[in-house]
This record gives sequence, structure tokens and C-alpha cells, in this order.
Amino acid sequence: MSATENSTSNNVNALSLNAQIAPVSEETHEAYRVPVAFADIWQANQYLFPLIEHTPLVYSRDLSALTGAKIHLKFEQMQRGGSFKVRGAIYKMSRLSEEQRKAGVITASAGNHAQGVAIAAASYGIPCTIVVPENASLTKVTATQSYGAKVILAGATYDDAVQHCVEMQKELGATYIPAFDDIDVVTGQGTLGLEMLNEVPSADAIVVPIGGGGLIAGIAIAARAMKPSIKIIGVEADGAASMRASIRAGNLTTLPALATVADGIAIKQPGKVTFPIIQHLVDDIVLVTDEQIIHAALFLMEKHKILVEGAGASAVAALMSGTLQLPDKEVLIPLTGGNIDTNLLGRFAEHGLINANRHFALRASFPDRPGELARMLNIIAAMRVNIIDVHYQHVSAQLPFMQHEAMITLETRNRAQCEELLQVLRAAGFAVEEAQAIQPVAPPNS
Repeated sequence: MSATENSTSNNVNALSLNAQIAPVSEETHEAYRVPVAFADIWQANQYLFPLIEHTPLVYSRDLSALTGAKIHLKFEQMQRGGSFKVRGAIYKMSRLSEEQRKAGVITASAGNHAQGVAIAAASYGIPCTIVVPENASLTKVTATQSYGAKVILAGATYDDAVQHCVEMQKELGATYIPAFDDIDVVTGQGTLGLEMLNEVPSADAIVVPIGGGGLIAGIAIAARAMKPSIKIIGVEADGAASMRASIRAGNLTTLPALATVADGIAIKQPGKVTFPIIQHLVDDIVLVTDEQIIHAALFLMEKHKILVEGAGASAVAALMSGTLQLPDKEVLIPLTGGNIDTNLLGRFAEHGLINANRHFALRASFPDRPGELARMLNIIAAMRVNIIDVHYQHVSAQLPFMQHEAMITLETRNRAQCEELLQVLRAAGFAVEEAQAIQPVAPPNS
């Protein structure tokens, strides 16, 4: 299925709300005690219209068949800069005074926020400085520089970069642009929810990745106003679940460490602005594993022919894995970004294929007799299994005398074929066992 499959009409220029959608009363807004009103998001949408891409909203037949829900995917990885972040960044800068614009803007980021801020600053001709850790991805650093930002490498970690950014801000007198913990940023991100629900007003639920909470906070405000009955569900990586920990504790909680391939949602502590909004407006938060995220990203690559980073695939992972079940419900999912590091892409895909039992490694030992390896490979070929790699070892301190060993990586259809292959080889007299083909994908540097 191509990216153009059943794309929903996306004309939101002179946006007029569907008759089914009615904003909630001011009393309801006050009851939630949120700092952003639906009218603010509406105004932001009108302002942003000529400045951003209006990305396709696509009905996914494959995901719907797999999960039992009616799933629509918002292709926000096609947004300027490759993620939703530019929405909040542009709107934030639109609110700066002329004096603030002349003094410039600054932020610390090694990811999508950096590119969003750089694009926004370029749109207004504002001097822009981005502080990134010294071990930041060269791909992302180069992309940020290409938008005209000055990139400063400082510190071994993201926290070090933030500290350096604070010091530079004082020296330069520049305005700091937060990644998520800011009312204007939340307002800008909320336009994504307005777009989605305006296109599919019959939606029963919106499932949104959570990092610091800026996106889901904005979407929740817009969605609750447009359709009070809608379910809003957040998704976090289980190695970076700071928002769920905070919700359960009833106050902001800082994680001691982060461990996830979804670096776009790896945040140690949620925002002070976003936390109470999510407390009041979000129905549930579920967790997904790295393996589930990688599997979802691979599925999107194969079925929709699109490249989505770990954070962007996390909401899809929640439904694909069964962690979140919404049978027969109409569901909206934003694919929040597609800026995966090209150096990790191959390992990312390989790890996904292994977890799906489509790449399978086995270790075989056999006597030192001519033709034994060839006999084993012929058996494998007869089962129509493609051989990817063979590593042959004939001398080792771990091997008995006159015994050889081979590590063979294969392309298989599913787990059942892997098990069948092991049984056939054992029946033919080979000592075989499943082996680890590669090391797991390491989480990106913070």
C-alpha cells in the first residue's frame, strides 16, 4: 500500500468546523483549569496555515485489519523538518516582540526540536543558536545547520548541553525556546489535533506519543473542545515513562535514567505546563517496549512505504502489540516524526526482522568430514530458505577435536518455519541451536 492510499481531504484553509463538532462551554474550560483555550488553537491554526505543510491523513487498511480498529494515520513525518515540532516553534516565535527577535533565540536539543526551531527562526530572519551534546548525530547536526542555525557542541550529555545553553542565553540576551513546556508551544502543537479531528469528526479516540507532553497537551485541548466524548490516550516507551510515573505519583517525577530507541520521547521529567493539562484531559497512558516500537516502524516501512522514527511509531506499536485494544473504534494516530539517524537505520531494520522471526541465526556443529557443511546447506536450500551469511570455524578451544562449527544467518517467513528448520536439521544428524544474530540496537545517546 502506498502513502497515498485513501488519503482524506486536507483543506483546512478557511477552516469551518463540521456541524457535529461543538466547542465546550467556558465553564467546562474553567473546570479543567487549562492555560490554553480552544480559541487560541483555532487562531494559531489560521496563522500557521500558509507557513506549514498540511500533511496527509491516511486510512490504513493493513493496520485496521490487524488490530480490529479503524485506524487513520496522520503523516506528520512529512512536515517541514520531518516532525510536528515546527508547529509549536513557529507559533512561539510569532509571539515574540521585535526587540526579542533582534536579540535572537536559543535552545538546547539534539533532535527534532532543534530543526523545528531552526526552520522557524529562518522564517522570521531571527538569529538562532542551537546547543547540542558533543556526541550528537552528525546527520541531525548537519540538517540543523542547513536551516541557517548556529550549532554549538557542548558537553557529553543533553543535560550538559542545557546547562551551557542557559549560560549562553544570559550572555546573548536571547529568548529561550522550550521544546514542550510553554503555553505558546502547546498552542501551536494543538493545531495538529484540530486538523485531524476536523477531517475525521467521527473519530472515537486519538492515540499520541508522549515525551515532555507538549503535543498531547495541545491535541487534548483541541479534541476535548471539538468532541468532549473522545478518548485521548498517550503512549510512552517503557524505558522513558516519566509522564505516567508523574501521573501516578500526583506530582512531577524525575526518572534516574532513560533507556529507549525512541529518543524523541525520552524525557526524564515532564513539563510543569503540560503535566496538569494531561492530568485533567488525557484518559490513559500505556507503555510499549523497544521491540514493539521497532516492529511497528518496520511494518510502516513495508506496508506504507514510509520511514518513521521510534517516537513516531510508538502509538502504532501500542495497537499492533495489543497493549492498547480499541476494537471497532475509529482511531487517529499522528506519526510524529521521521528523522531516524541513517547510521542506525540498518541495525534498526535488522533488529525488527529478527524480532519478527524473518531473520534467523543458528549455530551448528558437525564432524570434520568432507561435504558435511555442503550437506547441511543443501537441506536448508531444499526448504526454500535463503542464506544471508555463513561464518565457518574449524578450530576453536571451545570445540571438541575434529569438530567444526558454523554460524548461519537465514531469511525465514515466520517462527513456525524457524522451528521446522531446526527439527529437519536435527533429524539429519546435525547438532543445531538458535543463536543470537546481532546485538540489540543500543538506545541513541541522550
